[in-house]
Amino acid sequence: MGKEVKTNAMRILDRAKVPYRFYTYEPGDKVDGITVANKMGQPLERVYKTLVARGKSGGYFVFVIPVAAELDLKRAAKSVGEKSVQMIHVKEINQITGYIRGGCSPIGMKKQFPTVVSSSAQGLDAIIVSGGRIGTQVELAPQTLVDLIRGKFADIESDEPVTESE
Repeated sequence: MGKEVKTNAMRILDRAKVPYRFYTYEPGDKVDGITVANKMGQPLERVYKTLVARGKSGGYFVFVIPVAAELDLKRAAKSVGEKSVQMIHVKEINQITGYIRGGCSPIGMKKQFPTVVSSSAQGLDAIIVSGGRIGTQVELAPQTLVDLIRGKFADIESDEPVTESE
């Protein structure tokens, strides 16, 4: 068996002595969260995606929501005290976060941006987020994640469910 390859997010979890479980999956052409959850055989409600937005003030914000949910931009803006927020362009993800699309984790970005996790996570024992590389996911308790990244919970999901993979 080969040596386990740790991602930056996993090293941060290890240093903080945070218990977590990691999963790997074979990446394919699609890197959307619904496809990832299905490849891992995990319920959509437990797998969360990491989204990055720019506020009207110019600052960056991170939002963590279930893969089958849509971010409500008005609720998201309100949760971080902004007049409005807009999703950043895919081409900006690496420059801003240090991660690439499909491997963006709320743990271990270049800079710790204000982060909001959907309040839907509070009712779960554990959620699964990107481990910081395409093909790697980590599972941990939602409150542990929020404490580690100095984030908070808020109602940031749209009432409209995602009907197909993004």
